[in-house]
Amino acid sequence: MRKTLISLAVATLTACSATADPELVARDYGSDIAPISGSITYGGQPRSRLTKAPVGSSFDHEFYNSFGNRVVERYRIQPDRSLKIVSRQIFNLPSGD
Repeated sequence: MRKTLISLAVATLTACSATADPELVARDYGSDIAPISGSITYGGQPRSRLTKAPVGSSFDHEFYNSFGNRVVERYRIQPDRSLKIVSRQIFNLPSGD
């Protein structure tokens, strides 16, 4: 009886983790991230330099991609005042079905 109960609990937890709410699912991309449409650095570095922000500081930029998913990118200010994307998370929105 006890083994059956434990097996049932494990199966339930496994099934629940496979059907997570898609809005909460995020993909995180590692270093050397190429800019995509909507990124601040898409098409090159911005003309204006961040002169008052300390080198090494970071900030987030949020936008929606062409599929309607929310994208959050984190940028770090480099010593030459250029921006580098250090992380990107794409949050899948519910399909609305």
